[in-house]
Amino acid sequence: MQRLRLKADGRIVELRDGQEFPLAPTMPALAPKQPSTATVMPDAAPGETAALPAVRDLRRRACLTQIEFAARLGVPVETIRNWEQGKRVPRGPARALLAVIAHSPETVFAALATEPEPA
Repeated sequence: MQRLRLKADGRIVELRDGQEFPLAPTMPALAPKQPSTATVMPDAAPGETAALPAVRDLRRRACLTQIEFAARLGVPVETIRNWEQGKRVPRGPARALLAVIAHSPETVFAALATEPEPA
């Protein structure tokens, strides 16, 4: 089982034998073709934006429909629609998960697809 950690600076590292190993920074096939738009956080200071790319961009880079993306994340499709239409903003764990998806979508979707082993 692969163990990952999201660092405060946004990097993702793999934990092996008590040491951290950086994951591949970006994958050319998934890199956006145009500059990514940042999500403006409603509770952010004036002029401050989140480092999170738009949810629609993440979903499209993963080549998934809204329904497929919602199923993989384990959220209702209405949540994805609200995020994409700007009616709501991802917060807390959802925001962290989307930040990790921006760096390594295959790893996240593979981890979410596996069932946890019984203790």
